[in-house]
Amino acid sequence: MAGKASEFTGDIPRNYNDGLGPVLFDPYADDLVKRAKALKPVRVLELAAGTGIVTRKLRDALPKATSIVASDLNQAMLDVASPLFETSENISFEVVDAMSIPKADDSFDLVTSQFGIMFMPDKVASLREARRVLQPGGTYLFNTWGSWDGNPWAGLGHKAVEGFFPGEAPGFYKVPFHYHDPKEIKRDLKAAGFKNVKIKELKKAGHISSHEVLAHAAVFGNPLADEIRALNTGVTPEQAQEAVRAALETAFGPAPTKMPLMALVVTATAP
Repeated sequence: MAGKASEFTGDIPRNYNDGLGPVLFDPYADDLVKRAKALKPVRVLELAAGTGIVTRKLRDALPKATSIVASDLNQAMLDVASPLFETSENISFEVVDAMSIPKADDSFDLVTSQFGIMFMPDKVASLREARRVLQPGGTYLFNTWGSWDGNPWAGLGHKAVEGFFPGEAPGFYKVPFHYHDPKEIKRDLKAAGFKNVKIKELKKAGHISSHEVLAHAAVFGNPLADEIRALNTGVTPEQAQEAVRAALETAFGPAPTKMPLMALVVTATAP
């Protein structure tokens, strides 16, 4: 995984976890973990584990004997995740580039990832690595965001920020929402050697308790704020945050309220 879009450092992990987690990631984490539990895994590798939102739910849902390796490209994300676990638990936290997983072939019976595949610079190469570390018959279980049409908050946020930067708008929000074509995903998985590919569209509601909190996390809980600063136009991330807040409130009404979310849930089997 490479590029500025995958660099979640500094204050980003805490803003990501506290501001975006409850609204965007918890609903899909619950679904992903339910599917993982049904597979009865013994050895689990989580890629792009981030701040441990899925990891915590896996820990609570799976038997204590299940070993979990929670990995992420960014140590700063894992630094938020790991203090929420006891050292006695059968969980390890490791910095791992999902493009080159430092594990032996056939090491796991489940590889899972929540909203990580979109950041991989070479999707097929990353999928091939996941297949390599899976034992025969093991499962790769992951999800990916749908388009802006299914997640209108992201398009609204991009448009609000774009208004400050005609012709050179920060492009972060194009990255998490670009990998949503089931035909493309299925083609990539088959090219990586997987079989039994299943893709399901899953709609959820994101519950907004505060537009201010969500807007802050939408700007400061990812690399967008750094993108804005790097353009050096005099526009501040705080100005962008206020524009995003206003756009969200106009679209979804006063908080507390909710907004539509849509993702794809993907399973594939290693031969």
